Amino acid sequence: MTYRFYRNIHSKALDNFVVSVKETDLWIGVKPYRSGMEKFVLDLVKALRSDLETYIIKNPNFMTSLVPVEFDENAPNIVKEMMKAGKQAMVGPMAAVAGAIAQEIGFRLLKAYQPDDVIIENGGDIFLSAKHSLDVAIYAGNSPLSMKLALEIPFEFLPCGVCTSSGTVGHSLSFGKADAVVVGHKNAAIADAFATKLANRVKVKADIQDVLRLCKKYDLLSVAVVKNDAFGLAGHFKVKPILLYVKQNIE
Repeated sequence: MTYRFYRNIHSKALDNFVVSVKETDLWIGVKPYRSGMEKFVLDLVKALRSDLETYIIKNPNFMTSLVPVEFDENAPNIVKEMMKAGKQAMVGPMAAVAGAIAQEIGFRLLKAYQPDDVIIENGGDIFLSAKHSLDVAIYAGNSPLSMKLALEIPFEFLPCGVCTSSGTVGHSLSFGKADAVVVGHKNAAIADAFATKLANRVKVKADIQDVLRLCKKYDLLSVAVVKNDAFGLAGHFKVKPILLYVKQNIE
């Protein structure tokens, strides 16, 4: 299992805990922490996974399709959210799974406990809600820019999803060669689906500008692309340097 070292780099103002169920491995940062949150998230993850797994058994194409599937009005809510995100980005519904789960848990925590800040990180796909602006570091594998830059997420765009896809990092399927494509959208499932879509288009540095032009076309909050030593950014977010970063070993 990959050691997710980046989870140690976060605001000390947030209490945090990890919830893992099978392939789902969540880092949750909250302010303030309240008793019962961990069990609440654990029970919710189990319920969401049960809905997904049961649906996939009956509809195996949902799991394997690389294109949108026909919308099912009778599907569980998490499945319908993934279907809608996949259709909007013209990718398979599983491209939205991490963002959809992070978002569902984030909104459910906000409703149940009303914390000031909630951050749900699910394998590099993030749901963010806060009463202030936030910075999100960009991890881009072996790129010299990895963990050297952060996106500034203005308060007025929160809550939102910030999701990353890569052709060089991790096990997720990508047809591109980007070190990182980061997409911001008000809906985290849609951000996740578009991160996959846009990362598929980045093979060489020259593809960066073409991908950035799609930010406005698809009404995304922001798109950031890292390919080797090249970086591009479009949309409402700004970029800032990370001045102090101590690289840790990845097992």
